[in-house]
Amino acid sequence: MSVGASLDQQWARIRGRLKDEVGEIAYRSWLQPLSFAGIRGGEVRIVVPTRFMRDWVLTHYADRIRNLWAGENPDVLSIDVVVASANAPSMLASEEDRDEQAPGADPARGPAEDGPVPSAPAPRAAALAQSPSYGATSYIGSSYSAGPPSFASDESPTAVASVLEDRTDISAPLDPRFTFENFVVGKPNELAHAAARRVADATSVTFNPLFLYGGVGLGKTHLMHAIAWQIRRNDPNRKVIYLSAEKFMYQFIRALRFKDTMAFKQQFRSVDVLMIDDVQFISGKDSTQEEFFHTFNALVDQNRQVIISADKSPSDLEGMEERLRSRLGWGLVADIHPTTYELRLGILQAKADALNAAIPLKVLEFLAHKITSNVRELEGALNRIVAHAELVGRAISLESTQEVLHDLLRANDRRVTIDEIQKRVAEHFNIRVADMHSARRARAVARPRQVAMYLAKQLTARSLPEIGRKFGGRDHTTVMHAVKKVEELRTTDPAFAEDVELLRRMLES
Repeated sequence: MSVGASLDQQWARIRGRLKDEVGEIAYRSWLQPLSFAGIRGGEVRIVVPTRFMRDWVLTHYADRIRNLWAGENPDVLSIDVVVASANAPSMLASEEDRDEQAPGADPARGPAEDGPVPSAPAPRAAALAQSPSYGATSYIGSSYSAGPPSFASDESPTAVASVLEDRTDISAPLDPRFTFENFVVGKPNELAHAAARRVADATSVTFNPLFLYGGVGLGKTHLMHAIAWQIRRNDPNRKVIYLSAEKFMYQFIRALRFKDTMAFKQQFRSVDVLMIDDVQFISGKDSTQEEFFHTFNALVDQNRQVIISADKSPSDLEGMEERLRSRLGWGLVADIHPTTYELRLGILQAKADALNAAIPLKVLEFLAHKITSNVRELEGALNRIVAHAELVGRAISLESTQEVLHDLLRANDRRVTIDEIQKRVAEHFNIRVADMHSARRARAVARPRQVAMYLAKQLTARSLPEIGRKFGGRDHTTVMHAVKKVEELRTTDPAFAEDVELLRRMLES
């Protein structure tokens, strides 16, 4: 067995270990494009296709790769990760060969970075570049622009995923399950769904930005992914970046650290569609907000589409600059309301069909009645009972469902409703429940109503606008004022604080 073959086998085993440790998605995104160039002087050289990928591998995986190499080969002391280029020779070549192949290059540092060096494509990108349907490819920073592959508009997301992954390193992977075809529409989400469809199918910018907001597990991320899939199906030439606000912040910090802010700006301001999920994450992070604000303005000025999601409406995002909140509410703001019984039942039926599982209607109705928190928890419950039936070999019944989901059902039974809060507070302060919805502003009524709003905010997952609607259609700012007022009184009035704490304990028991 030759030395080269032995080293290749060691590298193959290391790649297998890495894949098992980090999972399929992370491996495919960050580790599969790595190439083994050779070993010299106890140093392993790994080649990556882009500078961004080099920085990411050095930060997150270099130590682990070095440890795995040391386990395979005691002679390995360090790891060097370099960006591939036409001038990057193999370390298995002789010293003289390297000098001839890369005149003026420093072997210890890899290719020079002060001149235009053509980058070598990643393995999958190289294969695409050789395809007749793929145009000339030019690499810029961590992404590349290319003549896109032609694929039919009715191809599934899974069929085009491998091609789309190479469009840009920065974009997060899209879930092939999250398409418009798999989204169950009901009254609580019909506006958000219609707006998302309009933006995805439009040939020009209609609402800018489109701002989707709602509680946890109500379908915001599903709609974001569905928009991205639809845009890429309709026009593969459009450059779409979808990522979380957390990842946007990380990229900005990395650009500051490596003094590469111009590349960062170019990367984000040259897209056709920018999609940021969970934008509330950058609340209180002033520098990131500043950069996001300028990126947002630059894209809107160029008539590029911006799509944002959050857990609250723009005006309710605490810790956001006023000018940014104003910009976020510029276009169309679409609220995804909590699910109704009918919508939950429809989602369960669609999910059961997708799983090809025979589930009695009474079981689906039971779940739709009992699990009202969010769709994610609802689907998780369905997956549990289907898995239990398959593993244990018992038919799905109402009794087996209650047995398998006893912990989840007990947790949902303890959840407090706004109606219950209003009733308990009204009894405690000796007023009518109808006063919670009335326009009366006398202190004897207004103060208990504020307490009820405060407890609704503390004990339920409802948003401020939702709470306001339950109190006679009041504005969310009224709820915010009530919460602040009760918090102030609790610190200055011990008797009032005792009343509020007693009500809380009664409702939670």
